[in-house]
Amino acid sequence: MASARRGDGHGELGQASVSLVAIVPALVVVALAAIQFALAGHAALSAANAARAAARASYVGADVTRSARRALPDALRAGARISQKGDLAEVTLQAPRALPFLPPIPVSASAGLGPDRGVGGG
Repeated sequence: MASARRGDGHGELGQASVSLVAIVPALVVVALAAIQFALAGHAALSAANAARAAARASYVGADVTRSARRALPDALRAGARISQKGDLAEVTLQAPRALPFLPPIPVSASAGLGPDRGVGGG
């Protein structure tokens, strides 16, 4: 009888080990996905901030490209593309990748500053 009880306990321990082995890879994938989404969100917010800075620079006659690059974090400056069409500035860049084998995520933002995009009557 004692050996039967001991056998049951080992079965439960084995089941817990199998469950742990099955869950850990899923948790790692979920954590990496969350990190990647956070990196993409940060890149999108940075691109929007740089586009607003470029639009303000365009409005006052300053260098649009320089203003947009200065508004970006150092890690995102190198690959950023800044373009201007009239009073509309657009910043396009690649979001950093959590793992090197993940596909690149392009992020783009645009902003305009001018009489037709400003506050009405102001």
